[in-house]
Amino acid sequence: MLLHYVARREELEASVNELFNVVASGKVRIKINQRFALKDAADAHKAWKVGASSGTTILTI
Repeated sequence: MLLHYVARREELEASVNELFNVVASGKVRIKINQRFALKDAADAHKAWKVGASSGTTILTI
């Protein structure tokens, strides 16, 4: 659980900023396996629940 590693909001924000900076730099690439429109979030959840999706799922607006 994240709470075991981050005690204060400031630490969480610093960690998130560091992660986003690494991703933005291109050192880490995130493969997006499927996309769902935000209006279809229930479908995304159903796909995850029955194992029809894997990896990273993005909800788009």
